[in-house]
Amino acid sequence: MSRIKGVFDALRARGRKALVPYITAGDPHPRHTVALMHALVKGGADLIELGVPFSDPMADGPVIQLACERALAHGTSLWQVLEMVMEFRQTDSATPVVLMGYLNPIEARGFGKFAERARAAGVDGVLVVDLAVEEAPEIAPVFRAAGLDCIFLLAPTSSAARIAAIAEQASGYLYYVSLKGVTGAATLDIASVEAKVAEIRRQTQLPIAVGFGIRDAESAAKVGQVADAVVVGSALVSQIEKHRDEPAILPELLTRQLGALRAALDKL
Repeated sequence: MSRIKGVFDALRARGRKALVPYITAGDPHPRHTVALMHALVKGGADLIELGVPFSDPMADGPVIQLACERALAHGTSLWQVLEMVMEFRQTDSATPVVLMGYLNPIEARGFGKFAERARAAGVDGVLVVDLAVEEAPEIAPVFRAAGLDCIFLLAPTSSAARIAAIAEQASGYLYYVSLKGVTGAATLDIASVEAKVAEIRRQTQLPIAVGFGIRDAESAAKVGQVADAVVVGSALVSQIEKHRDEPAILPELLTRQLGALRAALDKL
């Protein structure tokens, strides 16, 4: 059983929702990423999505785009991200880690080589934002053969046929983007989210995570009522940006910020 499945099964048995924070590896500096990952776990993270910085993060809004720029300015590479996960694993063997990024850096290094090194480092899953389901039959099996879950995005505009095709290729969980646009944009329409999550559930038994537009405890609680997992990213990355010149205080700030969301979910 994968760590991701184990976590979702355990949460479901306890009637709890998963809290999934996102941060960009290497932001504000590569030497701080592992400490921030541990701070997220302390704050109540059940699973961590770790962003692989990329020069053209098309699905991300300005907050995460700037985080990628800061990380790349410090030379953060895909292999360095794997080293960060390996260091994290020295003291945390339980929390699943999903790498979230784009196709180009992985393709440039070779899918098989990346998959083997990622699994050896302790990565549990990969969410490649621009991996189209049409390309998945060639690439997803390479990840799965190495023991990595292959996670896909679904959008408000995803048709029933496309949801079914993506669900067939996916493992671990499905990530539903709650709004049209980029990360950190707009506000949640919880009724629309509830309707789409119900439509997705008719096509799959995989857990459904919802992200984009979740900023605080209130929005997390609303999403937690309809989803299996709540993903928060831009709100955390904004905190990192705000205090990027004070890295020593960031772990406590992120623990406290995420803890408020954890408390809201635990009240459901």
